[in-house]
Amino acid sequence: MGIKKIGETSKLATSVDLTKPAIKIKDISVSYGKTQALQHISLSVNEKDYLGIMGPNGGGKSTLLRTILGFIKPDNGIAEVFGCSCAKNREILGYVPQFSSVDKNFPISVQKVVETGLLKGRAHPFHTYSNEQKEQAMQQLERLGIADLANRQISELSGGEFQRLLIARSLAANPKILLLDEPTASVDPSSREKIYSLLAELNKEMTIVLVTHDLTAISSSIKKLACLNQTLVYHGEPVLTDEVVEAMYGCPVDLIAHGVPHRVLADSAHQCVHGIGDNCPVCNGDSKHV
Repeated sequence: MGIKKIGETSKLATSVDLTKPAIKIKDISVSYGKTQALQHISLSVNEKDYLGIMGPNGGGKSTLLRTILGFIKPDNGIAEVFGCSCAKNREILGYVPQFSSVDKNFPISVQKVVETGLLKGRAHPFHTYSNEQKEQAMQQLERLGIADLANRQISELSGGEFQRLLIARSLAANPKILLLDEPTASVDPSSREKIYSLLAELNKEMTIVLVTHDLTAISSSIKKLACLNQTLVYHGEPVLTDEVVEAMYGCPVDLIAHGVPHRVLADSAHQCVHGIGDNCPVCNGDSKHV
């Protein structure tokens, strides 16, 4: 039985118009009660673009991803995927949630996690997967280099292995767009670079939107950058200026040159922007996670 290439959907949604932008956000605002999460956001992502979204905690990055996924209905504005509402085209979206949002102690094997990515809606605990579905799941594990872990419990995985598992699950249904929320936040530097290399390869076949705190991601493979702090501070080429970073974090910054692109807030509260936090080897422990 032949296996479909990653990025090739078995049956595209009838509402997919490949002549339209992969993602179109126009004047989106989202609030939680009296708290404004996003204010009048507009941006466009073309097919096979690689967009990096950066910003401080509480800046609305995850909210924007969940709006694109159709999980959140905006107060106003429109969000479209290939010319139709995000909710209707959700089947062509792959999603990698934040590491911290997943229960690693849940009793399930690595392969079963990937198989759940092939189902629409909630996975029934006693669902029986076809041989084709099992084969598709194994293909993704092989692509991610963790096929040897297929029968292992997810509680036994390292941070890097677990992130690869989440990516494998997101690819199981062959999406055309891959959305990732802080995929390198809980992995070591070596695993982080492997994930960036993997995403660069996947970008040859699909559109990628990556939410990150990590400034080193800018120097890897992203093609466009969006800086978000409730409003869209910047959207363009992947180049950060002092002015953009100041607008994004709401205070002046200084550039610290010590081998890795790194910025600290000018109020002397050294804050790690590598996505690592207090254990950052560059910050030498003198950091607060941004």
